[in-house]
Amino acid sequence: MKKIWAIADLHLACGVPEKNMNVFGPLWDDYMDKIKAAWISLISPEDLVLIAGDISWALHLEDVIPDLAWIEALPGTKVILKGNHDFWWTSSAKMAKIMPPSVHFIHNSVYNWHDVSIGGTRLWDSSEYSFGPYIHFQDNPKQKSHTPAAPNEEEKIFNRELERLKLSLKQLSPAASLRIAMVHYPPISADLKPSRASAILEEFKIDVCVFGHLHNIKKDQKLFGEIRGVKYILTACDYLDFKPILITSLP
Repeated sequence: MKKIWAIADLHLACGVPEKNMNVFGPLWDDYMDKIKAAWISLISPEDLVLIAGDISWALHLEDVIPDLAWIEALPGTKVILKGNHDFWWTSSAKMAKIMPPSVHFIHNSVYNWHDVSIGGTRLWDSSEYSFGPYIHFQDNPKQKSHTPAAPNEEEKIFNRELERLKLSLKQLSPAASLRIAMVHYPPISADLKPSRASAILEEFKIDVCVFGHLHNIKKDQKLFGEIRGVKYILTACDYLDFKPILITSLP
């Protein structure tokens, strides 16, 4: 039986070992070893693993090659998506030249696996919802993040990402029995109120949407779930205790 798993925000640092997640506190100690051990114990070679963004701390394409090799060495077929920290991400043509055999990427495209069709895009911050009440905030000045733009610029970026989401989802296979969207930023509020992104997911009859980006979630908070036909699953690795989450099993 084949299975589909998901985990996001690996933040690998094989190529740039000075940039790792240890600055985020003891929870992240040996995080790459934790991910690897859980992955090997759960995932079989015939399985699929969705990695919804923040793959690597690398800044340049050549620096991400050791991280891709780390992923390649783990069992399963993998599909990756750009996150806000994936500064190394470049054109499809350039990335295709360095991708290992078991690693595939979505970049204004889709990936079809058996009768499953997967599309998506990074998305961006939206003024429609906020996750502040759900997060333990802490300062971590050593790690580079994107600099917030002016509100009108943030809106332009978000709208452009919505168009990219449509572009990708239009390419989903009409014959697929399962339609999955991968995004990095959450596409909906924690309490599942309708949003512009969720409307697109519903329009394209998405069954499951996986995403990451949110860290340091308070453990007593209930987030996301299923509504209007779409199941929303937060897969940030620290939220999952560094263990891939099972999305579904296939015959």
